[in-house]
Amino acid sequence: MRHTLVPIFLLCVALASVGAGVLTVVRHNRAELVRQFTVDRQAQLTEATRGVTDALEQIGEDLSFAGELLSQPGPLEDHRRELKALLEVVGQFKAIAVYDEQGRERLRLVDRRAEPRVAQGALFPRMAELVPQALGSPPGDITSSPPLGEVGGPWLRILATSISPEGGGQGGVVAVLVDMESFFLPLRIVTSDSEARLLLIGAHGRPSPASDPVLADWYQRVSENTRAMAQYALLAEKMRKGEQGTLLLGEQEASRLGLGSAEAVATFTPIPLKGGSHWSAATLVSTAALRSHERGLVLRLSLAALLVALFLVAFGVYVVVAQRRAVALRESRRHADRLAHLHDKTQKILDHIPTGVLALTAEGRVSAVNQPLRARLPPSAIGSPLASTFPQAPEPVVARLGALVEAAVGESRVRSLLGEPLTLFGEEGQYNLHAVPLEARDPEVRTLLVIEDLSSVRALETQLLRAEKLATVGVLAAGIAHEIGTPLGVVRGRAEYVLGKLGPAHPQAAGVGVIIDQIDQVSRTIRQLLDFSRLQPAVARPVALSTLLRDVYELLHLEAERQQVVLELDLPEGLPLLAADPDQLQQVLVNLVLNACDACSAGGKVHLAAAAPDGSSMGAWGFVTLSVRDDGCGIPVESRNQVFDPFFTTKKRGQGTGLGLAIVAQIVRNHGGRVELESEPGHGTCFTLLWPVAGSAIGEERHVNPGTHPGGG
Repeated sequence: MRHTLVPIFLLCVALASVGAGVLTVVRHNRAELVRQFTVDRQAQLTEATRGVTDALEQIGEDLSFAGELLSQPGPLEDHRRELKALLEVVGQFKAIAVYDEQGRERLRLVDRRAEPRVAQGALFPRMAELVPQALGSPPGDITSSPPLGEVGGPWLRILATSISPEGGGQGGVVAVLVDMESFFLPLRIVTSDSEARLLLIGAHGRPSPASDPVLADWYQRVSENTRAMAQYALLAEKMRKGEQGTLLLGEQEASRLGLGSAEAVATFTPIPLKGGSHWSAATLVSTAALRSHERGLVLRLSLAALLVALFLVAFGVYVVVAQRRAVALRESRRHADRLAHLHDKTQKILDHIPTGVLALTAEGRVSAVNQPLRARLPPSAIGSPLASTFPQAPEPVVARLGALVEAAVGESRVRSLLGEPLTLFGEEGQYNLHAVPLEARDPEVRTLLVIEDLSSVRALETQLLRAEKLATVGVLAAGIAHEIGTPLGVVRGRAEYVLGKLGPAHPQAAGVGVIIDQIDQVSRTIRQLLDFSRLQPAVARPVALSTLLRDVYELLHLEAERQQVVLELDLPEGLPLLAADPDQLQQVLVNLVLNACDACSAGGKVHLAAAAPDGSSMGAWGFVTLSVRDDGCGIPVESRNQVFDPFFTTKKRGQGTGLGLAIVAQIVRNHGGRVELESEPGHGTCFTLLWPVAGSAIGEERHVNPGTHPGGG
């Protein structure tokens, strides 16, 4: 009895030691948790300020546009109408004033929706005060005013830029009164957490109304008392300099700032304005939640260790009692038969579950493999070390498997890797790995390695999320296109009327022509939005592929020559008729060929081909392969899963709407086909269409939800 309890006592001592070690590791890992917490907060703030930066850049573009309009020669009344249109379009602009090179006011405009103090002209003297500073800056640079105080409200700012006297026009300054509040709305995302606080510093180093009152108050006081708030003073200095980074504030400073009695993490980043000035945003978040999480983890580990210890004690008592029982030979044989039956039953269960299970000996060699895993391992797996069992896995992956098994055996508990991207069988997939240590009585089965393949589950989740997202985008696209189309038609009609009145020889005729061209470009984008969002029925009928491909070649080879790209057509004999709407199929091929030409540099090649996948006239499973291959720049790996998403494009700004491939995917899916993509950066891209041949489905209408696309995209 005494000798039996000694190992149990030693095991409990070892378990307690392991528990103490785990607690020590948890405490030591707190710094890593804080670091990761800081990285996440920094990424969140950076993402929020990116939207603010884009909005401020748009203001700069609008001001530059106004300056370009005013730099053109023409009567003052024309400039007034142009600026009035700009004031109507940009809702945040409340007033516009134009000054000549001597600082004299040429004209002023006030938004009809402006507040009374703006409409009455109370802020125009403040706008005139900014003119000398703007005249000293290059055209295109933005000069910002300080907060306007009680007269202007907390969010009103004056922005000005100088006018370049090009083309015979007059120089000077254009200044706008801007309501900045809406531009900083994305920063509310980072303060949605009740423990997060925002500090937003304007271009003149003063806290904005969006700042937390306590943080703003200390920001004003910290210059006088830097010793008591050293880290916060350093944060304020870095924000004034426009730096980006993170700081850790001690418990005392966090408490004074109203963040509780725990350390606080401060992340800060600048929001640049064109011309050198900047705003700066910072978030301060307490680490109290991390500390609470750490304590909860320690408590759970302690309870788990206690339960395991109680189980071991109970098991030890059971062993002692069992040793006192005398078992007859007949009972031993019955138990042996029963164990054999259970072994056979267990083996059959393991062979018929979809999860792979691999048994390892005490020496780390494979002693058994169930059926799902046996089909993916080499025949020599039984008896081989773990490293030889996965010959297609990289060495670091095999090392992680070995470390997982060793950790499970060393700690006598299940160790897991959840959702890990690993290359086990020649290609990367996502797996749940569990190393289950068994009793050391049987050295032939010391550890079980359970391998659960999550690739299909993850693919399904991704497909469902993408379908939901694209469905929402389709509805929004339809609404936006309908709301914008009618006003654009009115604007274009007025522009054509003005152009007809001015005549082609008028100095402003070219400018009005540009307006009409830009409206036509927007109208084409709207038509693409409507094509994408509408539920498009496709009446499939037999289509002669050879004729259609030749038409596409004749249509596009001149465009390819214009871009100095060689367009090749590979058209074998004996291709079957396809089940397709010919106009939609031609639209798909034209989109893919034009994209391929755009991706090629001068001297590049685009290859348009058709073939049956298995070499027969009908193709495998009744499909014919259409391929468009180029030797252009290729698609980056990180962008391949997004190329069929609406509004995603790798082209430069203004050269693509991001709807072409989304419409391609929609049409292919609508016809029951599939689109596949292969690309290597620097070596070209190949789009492959598997299109159904004409058969019993001819004449059927196929419909597709506008927010979905084939799995190949």
